[in-house]
Amino acid sequence: MANDEHDQPIGTSTRVRDQPSLTTSSGKSWLILGGLLSLIAVAVLVPLLSQKPAGVALFAVCAIVALYAAMVVVRFNARPGRRMLGWLATFMIAIAVIGVVCVGIIAGSSGNVVLM
Repeated sequence: MANDEHDQPIGTSTRVRDQPSLTTSSGKSWLILGGLLSLIAVAVLVPLLSQKPAGVALFAVCAIVALYAAMVVVRFNARPGRRMLGWLATFMIAIAVIGVVCVGIIAGSSGNVVLM
């Protein structure tokens, strides 16, 4: 049988958009995790600054720093609620995507990578 909303305890929605991190959070956890993700991404990208194609790693570092700065600005200047938390989530996803794509571009252009 399919799960009905009536079969679940009150307040336990399975929808992602109903999770506390996107509905009632203060945003502090987004800043902490976004900072960790940014730190890891920058730590991976800094050694790649001298690799070709030129400027890709520099672009990624600058974009990641700017996106984290945007997270901080939104957290402290926006009204608490879904919209603020949605922006924080969007910026964090963008940090991850830019980091992975730019590292992939650098690795792919090295000529020693086999992509399947």
